[in-house]
Order: sequence, then C-alpha cells, then structure tokens
Amino acid sequence: MSPHAPNGAIDYKTLVQDDRIHASLYTDPQIFDDELERLFRRGWVFVGHASEIPGPGHFVTRRVGTEPVIMVRGKDGGVDVLVNRCMHRGTMVCPADHGSARAFTCPYHGWTYDVSGELLGVPYPGGYTAFDKSAHGLTRAPRVSSYRGFVFASLSAEGISLAEHLGAATRLIDRSCDLSPAGEIELTAGWVKHRCPANWKALPENDSDGYHLGFVHRALFSTVRSQYQRVVGDEKTIKAVVRDWGNGHIEIDWSPGYQGPFEWLGGVSGSTVADFVAALERRDGAEVTRRRIFEGPAHALIFPNLFLGETNIAIVEPISVEECVHWHTPMFLKGVPEFRSRLLRMAEAGMGPASFLMPEDLTVASRHQLGLHARTAPWLELGRGLNSERVDGEGRTGAHVTGETTNRALWRHYRAVMTEA
Repeated sequence: MSPHAPNGAIDYKTLVQDDRIHASLYTDPQIFDDELERLFRRGWVFVGHASEIPGPGHFVTRRVGTEPVIMVRGKDGGVDVLVNRCMHRGTMVCPADHGSARAFTCPYHGWTYDVSGELLGVPYPGGYTAFDKSAHGLTRAPRVSSYRGFVFASLSAEGISLAEHLGAATRLIDRSCDLSPAGEIELTAGWVKHRCPANWKALPENDSDGYHLGFVHRALFSTVRSQYQRVVGDEKTIKAVVRDWGNGHIEIDWSPGYQGPFEWLGGVSGSTVADFVAALERRDGAEVTRRRIFEGPAHALIFPNLFLGETNIAIVEPISVEECVHWHTPMFLKGVPEFRSRLLRMAEAGMGPASFLMPEDLTVASRHQLGLHARTAPWLELGRGLNSERVDGEGRTGAHVTGETTNRALWRHYRAVMTEA
C-alpha cells in the first residue's frame, strides 16, 4: 500500500494502527519532513542541561531536529536558544561544540553578534544605507523553558506549554534529580556520539523495549553480572514492568526485580554510601530515602528525543530519513563527587564505543533499517501483551517488561500529533 492519500498527504491514521505500524514510517522522506515540522519545530525538544552552561557566555551547540542552534547563558543569567545561522548569508556562526564567548563572529564576512543574539556590527558599514542592526539579530527560539535544569525549546510561537507536554512524566525527571542531596544532576563529562544508519525513531523505541534484552545483549549477560540479569530467563519470574506515562513518554521500571538498594549503581557500599544516605535522610527522612536508593533513577523516554538512561542521559538527533546520531553522557549527582568515577566508568562500560549495550543496539537498528525495505511484508507487529495490560491507581497503563505497551504508547502519541489540524 502507498502511505499517500489521493491528495498526496500522508495517511497517518492508516499507517499507525493500534497493534501494527507500516514500514514506510521509517523509510519515506516525506514522512521525515513532516516529523521535522510537527514534532521538532512545533513541539518541545530537549536541547541541553543548565549545568552545561554554568556562567554568562557559556554555550553548547545542538540541533532541534535538523536546525542548528546555540544554547547560551546570557549576561543576565538566563538561557537563550539561538539559531546558529548568520543573518547575512546563512553561515554557521559558532562551529564549536561548547565553550565560552563574549560574542559570536561569522567566519565568512565578519558579522558579529553578542551572546543574546543582537547584531553588534558589520565590517565596512558604508556599503549599506539605512541599515537597521536591530532587525538583523540571530533568530531566537520563540519558546524556551526548563524543568529542574533540563532545557527544552520549541521553534513555534504557539502550542502547549512545556508543563502540559511533560505532564505526569515530570516524576521521571524528579526520580533522577532527587537522588542528589542538592536536588540537581550535572552533565559535565562531555558527550559521546554514535552515528547510526537507521531512522531516528528506532533508537527511542529500542531504549524502552524490554523484549530484546536477552537476545541483542546475550553477550553482555554471559560476560558481566548486572541488574539486568533478572530480565532474562523464565517469563514468569521476570518482575520488571513497562509503563505509559502519556504524551509519548514511556518507561521500563527495573526496580520490581531489584533485591536490595543501589543495584542500579553496581551494589556499592562503605563509608561513601553511608554519608550519601545520611545526606538524603536529613532532607527526605529515612522511609523516602530507602525507596529512592532502592528504585534508583528512571529508565525512560521523554518524547521525542530525551532518554533518561538510569545513570546516563542520551539524546537522539535525526539527520535524514535513514540516519541519526545517538548522544550520551554520564549523569552526575550534584554534591556527590565521590560517585563520579564510578558513574563515568559505568557509562563507558555500558554505552561507550568499546561497550556491549550501545554497539549492539546500533548494530540491530541498522539491520532493522535494511529489513524495512522488504516491500512484500510492509507491516510491523506491535500486539505483544495487548490483552494483558493493566491500569494502575494513577491511570498509567503498564504490563510485563516484554510487552509492547511502550511501543504502542509512543506510536499512539505520534499518530495524534501527526494528525493534528
């Protein structure tokens, strides 16, 4: 079947069904262009974390969809997201990944902008008549908002608020931040990037898919002991669950299978842990602290591009319909420097270029992309666990970790956004 309606538009209601989706969603260039407009320009997209730009003039460069942007700390301490494009002839004004600057100067013709994006000057101004510098500043993202240091931007002046977009999923971010006695995380170790020959949606889907672990990551489980060991084996003994938090935000919760505190941190103990626990108890009390150190940080997707990977944070960046970049960095707990070395080593072991998890996931994603071009079998099945889902007291739909509840939740929200008027 063709994904196109008779008028040339994409028929998303047909392509995304309750228990199956069409392969063209991963391979059609027009669908990719629609996503850039509806999901990445009009919606809320994670750009970076406030800890990456600690003082005025500090910046990082990212992309909102395929749009290059600069996230920068202004002179007033606020955070701006500027389009990384000179208003003269379109050259990228800031090529660096991160740094500190008093101004941004275009390398092509020397137009210079301050860190708020205002045009400071142009060389040889005599070549212009009645030139209004105030009308030639860098374009700002119309809406920038943050939650607990996580900075999001929308390239549309209209739409729902960030609070509405996040909804109840703020609790997933809270779960990570509240592990710090200071109530904050820090992303200061730098980012590792993996380029992947696959559609961008394959990676956030995979990050919250509990069905693949015993197969894609078999080498890991046969080599390294970890908390994930209990999600393979007999189906009836696996206790981890998946949840739909609404608005495309989805989670795997490993904690029902944990047998003690700090399994998410490799089962640490000793005086360092005792001091950490004491600091949390002073803030939250003993009962809440016991729950926090048992459950650990969230393993969840904040739609569309932010992955809370327990002790890591990841970003998915679309490049083209069949290519994307996966970014990751360790999540440090502010005020707990004694955990940093362990968290860095865990990031390297789990998601680095010589690790098990990330290379295995990227390899499968690339093979998945190749298989999607088999036109004789265009449908992908998403019906696993459909009849065993349950709604908890908070209205969240959940299921056994091997169910496809998270996949269906992601695609259900995708369909809603892609069919909005």
